[in-house]
Amino acid sequence: MNTGAYIIDTYINYKNSVFKSLGDAEKKLLSDKHESYTYKKGEIIFKEGDKPTGLISLLEGKVKIFKEGVGGREQIIRMAKPYGFIGYRALFAEENYAASAVAIEDSIIYVIEKNALFKILRENSNITLLIMKRMASELGSSNNRTVSLTQKHIRGRLAETLLFLKETYNLEEDNATIKIYLSREDVASLSNMTTSNAIRTLSAFAGEKVIAIEGRKIKILDLKKLERISELG
Repeated sequence: MNTGAYIIDTYINYKNSVFKSLGDAEKKLLSDKHESYTYKKGEIIFKEGDKPTGLISLLEGKVKIFKEGVGGREQIIRMAKPYGFIGYRALFAEENYAASAVAIEDSIIYVIEKNALFKILRENSNITLLIMKRMASELGSSNNRTVSLTQKHIRGRLAETLLFLKETYNLEEDNATIKIYLSREDVASLSNMTTSNAIRTLSAFAGEKVIAIEGRKIKILDLKKLERISELG
């Protein structure tokens, strides 16, 4: 649903925004040439095969990007958090989306119109470089996770996933509960394992007092041990 009047100035001027250093005229162009949308938990933002219309950024909420594999099983490729870009590879490659994106909690996104964005990138090399650095950093992190998920055993993969979620979304006020509540299927997909293996390993971690589980909430009780499990693989 288009929120219409939702203002993106806060995002543009956010301390870590790549657009913060733009001139007033360029910032106005971004504000004028954007659409803002709200999505309820579980709603699809874009589907595999859709054509990008602009650069998507997440303002509020959490989003997962996934592909459907054999038998309809999901493979989560990325997890997005506020102020992050979504689906940019397809936009810059001038291809259709190779994966789908869904809100895993109520979310707000905005889409910068493609031609307006490209105009700024052609005229402002500093912003182009900043976006390239952001994409290169995310690609490096993705490559590292891919290697880890193919080389580590089940315990190491699951431990790495929990640490990844902690680093991505931080902890609740108790300084222990990971600030995202995923289904067991999503935890399994992120860890490149079956749901049954994820459930068994989570239970084992809980039995060892490494974590505590309350529904979809996961609380880290022994961070150092969790880090050792991940390192040992």
